[in-house]
Amino acid sequence: MTAPVEIERPEAAEVPVADVPWITIVWNDPVNLMSYVTYVFQAYFAYPKTKAEKLMLDVHEKGKAVVSSGTREEMERDVEAMHSYGLWATLQKAGDRV
Repeated sequence: MTAPVEIERPEAAEVPVADVPWITIVWNDPVNLMSYVTYVFQAYFAYPKTKAEKLMLDVHEKGKAVVSSGTREEMERDVEAMHSYGLWATLQKAGDRV
Protein backbone atom coordinates (compact mmCIF):
# COMPACT_ATOMS: atom_id res chain seq x y z
CA MET A 1 0.00 0.00 0.00
CA THR A 2 1.39 3.39 -1.00
CA ALA A 3 1.17 6.51 1.09
CA PRO A 4 -1.17 9.23 -0.16
CA VAL A 5 0.51 11.85 -2.29
CA GLU A 6 0.34 15.34 -0.94
CA ILE A 7 -0.39 17.95 -3.59
CA GLU A 8 1.08 21.38 -3.11
CA ARG A 9 -1.40 24.10 -3.92
CA PRO A 10 -0.20 27.65 -4.61
CA GLU A 11 -1.30 30.44 -2.34
CA ALA A 12 -3.91 32.76 -3.82
CA ALA A 13 -1.29 35.50 -4.32
CA GLU A 14 0.84 33.10 -6.35
CA VAL A 15 -1.83 32.23 -8.92
CA PRO A 16 -0.76 33.79 -12.23
CA VAL A 17 -3.11 36.44 -13.58
CA ALA A 18 -4.03 36.31 -17.25
CA ASP A 19 -2.05 38.78 -19.34
CA VAL A 20 -3.87 42.10 -19.18
CA PRO A 21 -4.65 43.41 -22.66
CA TRP A 22 -2.27 46.04 -23.99
CA ILE A 23 -2.93 48.77 -26.54
CA THR A 24 -0.95 50.60 -29.18
CA ILE A 25 -1.50 54.36 -29.32
CA VAL A 26 -0.50 56.49 -32.30
CA TRP A 27 0.06 60.15 -31.44
CA ASN A 28 -0.35 63.25 -33.57
CA ASP A 29 2.79 64.78 -35.01
CA PRO A 30 3.49 67.83 -37.18
CA VAL A 31 5.33 65.82 -39.83
CA ASN A 32 3.16 63.12 -41.42
CA LEU A 33 0.35 63.89 -43.83
CA MET A 34 -3.13 62.64 -42.95
CA SER A 35 -3.23 60.64 -46.20
CA TYR A 36 0.03 58.91 -45.23
CA VAL A 37 -1.24 57.98 -41.75
CA THR A 38 -4.39 56.52 -43.37
CA TYR A 39 -2.17 54.57 -45.77
CA VAL A 40 -0.07 53.16 -42.89
CA PHE A 41 -3.18 51.96 -41.02
CA GLN A 42 -4.46 50.28 -44.18
CA ALA A 43 -1.11 48.78 -45.16
CA TYR A 44 0.02 47.49 -41.77
CA PHE A 45 -3.23 46.63 -39.99
CA ALA A 46 -5.21 45.83 -43.18
CA TYR A 47 -7.97 48.13 -41.96
CA PRO A 48 -10.63 49.14 -44.47
CA LYS A 49 -10.29 52.72 -45.71
CA THR A 50 -13.21 53.98 -43.58
CA LYS A 51 -11.71 52.61 -40.34
CA ALA A 52 -8.23 53.84 -41.24
CA GLU A 53 -9.61 57.33 -41.97
CA LYS A 54 -11.56 57.41 -38.68
CA LEU A 55 -8.44 56.46 -36.71
CA MET A 56 -6.38 59.03 -38.63
CA LEU A 57 -8.96 61.73 -37.79
CA ASP A 58 -8.82 60.74 -34.11
CA VAL A 59 -5.04 61.13 -34.22
CA HIS A 60 -5.35 64.50 -35.97
CA GLU A 61 -8.25 65.96 -33.98
CA LYS A 62 -7.92 64.31 -30.56
CA GLY A 63 -4.14 64.00 -30.57
CA LYS A 64 -4.09 60.21 -30.39
CA ALA A 65 -5.89 57.00 -31.32
CA VAL A 66 -5.82 53.43 -30.07
CA VAL A 67 -5.00 51.48 -33.21
CA SER A 68 -4.60 47.93 -31.88
CA SER A 69 -4.89 45.78 -28.77
CA GLY A 70 -3.54 42.42 -27.70
CA THR A 71 -0.67 40.91 -25.76
CA ARG A 72 2.29 43.00 -24.73
CA GLU A 73 4.49 41.24 -27.28
CA GLU A 74 2.02 41.94 -30.11
CA MET A 75 1.76 45.61 -29.12
CA GLU A 76 5.55 45.93 -28.93
CA ARG A 77 5.66 44.61 -32.49
CA ASP A 78 2.96 47.08 -33.62
CA VAL A 79 4.73 50.03 -31.95
CA GLU A 80 7.99 49.05 -33.63
CA ALA A 81 6.17 48.83 -36.98
CA MET A 82 4.62 52.29 -36.50
CA HIS A 83 8.08 53.67 -35.73
CA SER A 84 9.42 52.06 -38.91
CA TYR A 85 6.76 54.00 -40.84
CA GLY A 86 7.84 57.21 -39.08
CA LEU A 87 4.82 57.50 -36.79
CA TRP A 88 4.99 58.29 -33.08
CA ALA A 89 3.50 55.36 -31.16
CA THR A 90 3.54 53.96 -27.65
CA LEU A 91 2.05 50.99 -25.83
CA GLN A 92 0.38 50.72 -22.45
CA LYS A 93 -1.87 48.43 -20.45
CA ALA A 94 -5.49 48.76 -21.50
CA GLY A 95 -7.41 50.78 -18.96
CA ASP A 96 -4.44 52.84 -17.76
CA ARG A 97 -4.97 56.59 -18.03
CA VAL A 98 -2.92 58.41 -20.65
